[in-house]
Amino acid sequence: MIYLNDILNLPNPKNVKLRFNLSFGTNRPAIDYFTDQTQPSLNHMLSGQYWNYGIKGNFSVGDISLGFVPVPERPDCWLLFHVVEVTKDLNVRNGVGYQFQNLSHYDKYIGRIIIRFKNKSQNLVRKGDTTLPLCTIEEILPSVYNNDHFPGYTNVNVSWRSLSVLINKPSWRTALRNQKGVYLLIDSKTGKQYVGSAYGQDMLLGRWEQYIKTSHGGNKELKILKDTYIQDNFYFTILETFNQNIDDQIIITRESYWKDVLRTRIFGYNKN
Repeated sequence: MIYLNDILNLPNPKNVKLRFNLSFGTNRPAIDYFTDQTQPSLNHMLSGQYWNYGIKGNFSVGDISLGFVPVPERPDCWLLFHVVEVTKDLNVRNGVGYQFQNLSHYDKYIGRIIIRFKNKSQNLVRKGDTTLPLCTIEEILPSVYNNDHFPGYTNVNVSWRSLSVLINKPSWRTALRNQKGVYLLIDSKTGKQYVGSAYGQDMLLGRWEQYIKTSHGGNKELKILKDTYIQDNFYFTILETFNQNIDDQIIITRESYWKDVLRTRIFGYNKN
């Protein structure tokens, strides 16, 4: 059995803190912020890593800070996304409380080390001297984690930027190409939604590829928005799927049903 510190060789575990980030304050999967690899997403992760709740601080100056996010569909498995030294306590509570400096010699492990650790405590920030001995190496990836495994139709919840990468992965292309469906776009900044349907060539794959190529997908109300706004703020999920033999009119009827249920003609981006 190989332990995390067998790889990192941190000299003083008492000066190490590990934060296990279940989420970053939204319904978006924590790991999605990492796979985006955009500056806004990375900044959001770091804000979560260094957010102080209540009156007690999580880190001290000189601490080595390790950040982890859960790996989807792998219970008790965590991806290492952050290794730095805390350099300043900003004395902020209920906000971002620290500054730090990068430790570049650990960069080669970022996004590649997956550990196994069962967090039995509600405390998400754990002390290194007691926690490192419980963290075993599950896998060291040959390249940075990119979450290219298709999670199932009922578990799709991805940003535009993540989808722009995932849509080229074989497992995603196969899954999306084989189902017609009704899908939902969510504007994470305003909460407005758009219901659409996919029943043409290549079904969900063909429809979603149009969003990646044009950002707006040809939707009238979305054309009003800047491409960069859609790319930074829109998320994709699937409401219903249908096999390729289902009559298209059934899908169109279900699309209208979801527009009524979610009131997207009134409060969202649907106008028809």
